[in-house]
Amino acid sequence: MSSLLARPCERRATEGAALRPAAWRLRAGALAMAFALAGTAPALHAADQTAPQTGTSSTTLAPAPQPVTTVAELSSLPAPNIAARAWISVDATTGQVIAATDPDIRVEPASLTKVMTAYLVFKALDEKRLTLEQQVPVSEHAWRTGGSRMFIEPRKPVTVGELIQGMIVQSGNDASVALAEAVAGSESAFAALMNQEAERLGMTGTHFTNSTGLPDADHYTTVRDLSVLASHIAQDYPTQYEYYRQREYTYNNITQPNRNRLLWLDPTVDGMKTGHTEAAGYCLIASALRGDRRVVTVVVGTASETVRAQESLKLLNWSFQNFDSVQLYAANQPAVEARVWKGAADQAKLGATNPIRVTVPRGQAAQLQPVVERTDPLVAPLEQGQPVGTLKLVLNGRVLSQTPLTVLEPVAEASFFGRMFDAIRMRFE
Repeated sequence: MSSLLARPCERRATEGAALRPAAWRLRAGALAMAFALAGTAPALHAADQTAPQTGTSSTTLAPAPQPVTTVAELSSLPAPNIAARAWISVDATTGQVIAATDPDIRVEPASLTKVMTAYLVFKALDEKRLTLEQQVPVSEHAWRTGGSRMFIEPRKPVTVGELIQGMIVQSGNDASVALAEAVAGSESAFAALMNQEAERLGMTGTHFTNSTGLPDADHYTTVRDLSVLASHIAQDYPTQYEYYRQREYTYNNITQPNRNRLLWLDPTVDGMKTGHTEAAGYCLIASALRGDRRVVTVVVGTASETVRAQESLKLLNWSFQNFDSVQLYAANQPAVEARVWKGAADQAKLGATNPIRVTVPRGQAAQLQPVVERTDPLVAPLEQGQPVGTLKLVLNGRVLSQTPLTVLEPVAEASFFGRMFDAIRMRFE
């Protein structure tokens, strides 16, 4: 895929001037030695100055490309009409928003809350603070919790694994409370953990007061935040994520189906969670994996179970059919080689430790332009992993995504005379 790209352009001063004649080098070496001996070497600027001087001609720089809010802004195809209060479609493979309507308005999450409850339970399992076989006591608070239930009972043994299925497949509020108590001791303490985790994940428009999604004035979120959470749970806990594709579960001789109808309508859909209250309407986080690409959609405030399923599937299909996810650079593949001063090597390889992928409107991948922005000069020593700039992927003059550039291989300092020689050269670059 990288063969489709032009050589990355760099928004910086021109580097790597031609070598000077030998006589100039000798004079430069003598000057360097003189400065070193006198202790009066001139100070070096940390970066090239680009501001024009008074009374001289100057070149007007083109304005920097501006970022897009959604990838759909660069598509000629309009987004579908979705019969929901708010909705969003996200390419979870790249983290880019494909399209959205009112992604940041405050909404009631209803049972979509249980995705965060599951995330914290999966985290406790991963950290060995819980096991699937561990038996959980059923408190009276959990037993009496209203709404949808898996029908756990006090004094009847139930395991963490059973409770997870009761919460995810059956949407049991009683199971959610029992798991919250198992993780944090009480539901109120668990809610504090939920908010802490939401902040860590960057869910800036979210606040939780319970583990179930039962209505509360201080319990709210946004569809953007829910898409972030859904993408993380699929990426961070792929083994436990398998619970979301389960179509039914039987506990206490009661079989209940998964309320996510898309599990029956589309074989690529493998999650995630439904929700409903009178105030929230019918809500659905849907997730589908087609090939190596995952798309997550969130619709809230629809009129019925049928509508939320239809609108979610419409949005999934539109997102897969009209947009591509392409890999431009593999993990640790250099995106650019940059001039290094005072180094044992003249060039540094810059890139990212993870693959660099981007979502584009279908058929436009060949028009992508990589733009490197970094501050010169790069002066050795450079450590592996050291951040030195940004790689922006630009389409039609708009920034689709940006990735921090780091040093892929360390560059040690040059010898004393090599450093002095480069110090003089930098004065004339």
